Amino acid sequence: MGTDKASILLGDETLAVRTARVLSAVADPVLEVGPGRSGLPTVLEEPPGEGPLAAIGAGWRALRDAGHDGPVLVLAADMPLVDEPALRGLAAAPGASVVPVRDGIAQPLCARYGPADLDRIDGLLAEGKRAMRDLLDAISPETIDLDPAVLEDVDTPADLARVRARLGH
Repeated sequence: MGTDKASILLGDETLAVRTARVLSAVADPVLEVGPGRSGLPTVLEEPPGEGPLAAIGAGWRALRDAGHDGPVLVLAADMPLVDEPALRGLAAAPGASVVPVRDGIAQPLCARYGPADLDRIDGLLAEGKRAMRDLLDAISPETIDLDPAVLEDVDTPADLARVRARLGH
């Protein structure tokens, strides 16, 4: 995209603020793993920029240190069409960890992970593994069908234009 996707405006809010709003309507506690663009409490992965697996691990450690011991909803800021009903469906789905599938491809950055599965992240990182696929292979999550349009992400200017058009912005 050539810019920090979390800071992109969609309507009158940034992707980070929108993600925080939608997650906060469904989950508690909620935090941002990132530089603090959402208004939520923040934590950074070490080292910064290490990728989503390290980011989820950092978020899990912060939540666990704060006393949270239940499942965790993960939502990347670049998935602006994920809404409260989709997250509620994900939260209520059976299984320890649940990942939606879009066009046959798992969407691990819009998912629910159980504590035992999240506890595996530090070991994967210690082994030098950094891909979300490494986590999915290690935990074998349940899958769930969500509306594929809801799972669209914004990786290119064309994606952003398509999402803006869909939302009437």
